[in-house]
Amino acid sequence: MRSWLKMFKELTIRPKGERQIRKSPSYSSDENLTKPLSGQVVKEILSKSSDVVFREFFLQGKERIPCIVAAVDGLVDKNLLDQFILKPLMVELVGHPELAKVTLSNVVDITLQSLLPGLEIKKISKMRDAVDAILSGDSVIFFGNLTEAIVIGARGWANRGVVEPVTETIVKGPREGFSETLRINTSLLRRKIKHPALRIISLKLGDMTNTDLVVTYIDKIASPDIVSEVFRRLGTIKMDSMQGNAYIEEMIEDNPYSPFPQIAFTERPDVLAGKLLEGKVGIIVDGTPIVLMVPVAFMQFLNVNEDYYQRAMVAILSRFVRYIGAFVAMLAPSIYIAVTTFHQEIIPTDLLMSISAGRQGVPFPALLEALIMTVTLEILQEAGLRLPKPIGQTIGIVGALIIGDAAVKASLVSPLMVIIIGLTAVASYAIPTYDLGLAVRLMRFPMMILAGILGFFGVSVGLYVILIHLLSLRSFGVPYLSPIAPMRIRALLQDTFVRAPWWALKRRPQFMDVKEPRSGGKR
Repeated sequence: MRSWLKMFKELTIRPKGERQIRKSPSYSSDENLTKPLSGQVVKEILSKSSDVVFREFFLQGKERIPCIVAAVDGLVDKNLLDQFILKPLMVELVGHPELAKVTLSNVVDITLQSLLPGLEIKKISKMRDAVDAILSGDSVIFFGNLTEAIVIGARGWANRGVVEPVTETIVKGPREGFSETLRINTSLLRRKIKHPALRIISLKLGDMTNTDLVVTYIDKIASPDIVSEVFRRLGTIKMDSMQGNAYIEEMIEDNPYSPFPQIAFTERPDVLAGKLLEGKVGIIVDGTPIVLMVPVAFMQFLNVNEDYYQRAMVAILSRFVRYIGAFVAMLAPSIYIAVTTFHQEIIPTDLLMSISAGRQGVPFPALLEALIMTVTLEILQEAGLRLPKPIGQTIGIVGALIIGDAAVKASLVSPLMVIIIGLTAVASYAIPTYDLGLAVRLMRFPMMILAGILGFFGVSVGLYVILIHLLSLRSFGVPYLSPIAPMRIRALLQDTFVRAPWWALKRRPQFMDVKEPRSGGKR
């Protein structure tokens, strides 16, 4: 029994002050990485992999120096490697006056200063740095038995390029989105914010994957406390694998068991740039187009970047529609169950007669009927998401026309219930953030059960529980319901439920402690 309790505790309770899944194991190859730098040892470590290639040659200077160039086939630009590294050292520089001075003791310095062109070129003296550079796509030149080597940035692999994001489509605004290549993403961000205060700090996570990521923020705006907290939480992550942003998200969020997202994400450079200018911190992970942003408030999940490309009155209308959509998506089935089960007296007589006529012959109570239809809706949505795109488009037609119509004709569900579930599905599509949409879909089920047991009282209890939970949440120390709780009148009137005109947006969000609270607008 004690072992079962211990296992349950390990799986459910995260240690205080420590955000890690398990301690990093040691591997046999790690022992070699602590040895002095040597090209032959690196060759022994990596030669068992067929994609790692080694080119051995002699550099003819004042002394004849054996050299080894190591690179990963598929990650390196072969043309760049041949034309600007191997060819100059082996052919073009023969007879060069600087080459005639080269000895084993000064070969690294002279090669760096005079022999090889290139912007990304540096000297290293650790075995781990050499192996990491090779496996990351760079080329490394080893000279004889020297404990120093040269790393040359010659990366070149196939990438998806810059395309329009699928999850954040807009009518007005830029069409470019992040890709899976880290340096492409940082360059897209740098194009948006051309200021020396933009910080892009590189890190590595994952003992086996050694995944590159960057933390980005604007030094003159972001709170130093939030920036240091981001680095602290990232530094406590100890994992073998780091395959994407979702790994980091669960490890650094404040409450991992909350259904509500506490970290925002985007695929758009303009969205990231806008959030950095508000004082937020971005986390860009190599291998994924999704960028994380912290801290975040609940209301920001219902706002989209297109609000800032539209006129103020149009943006206010769009936000109002989204808030109504979120309310309908979570509560429409619950309200229908409560009204038809416990509170028929509030329904007009004509409408009540119509509902009663529609429910003639339906064998299930309203709660079970709604649960069946909602589960069917979830199955159809999941099937449409996982199937190939040409086939997935037909799932909606099949579900709406065939299954729904057949269920009504067979008296398994009432026509009004089909309308309610269809309205719920359409309203959920008005929620712009996928993670918030998932939370609303999850909350829909307990709300329906409470409505089926206690009526409107149960709905009220459910809403109170959700509200109390939201009030208890924090995102990197920032209250989740800011600027409603604590109340910030200026923020509410400036850029929460409404979006003030650009000339009135004089301050950054007040729920964060930013260095520079003022932004654009008239002074």
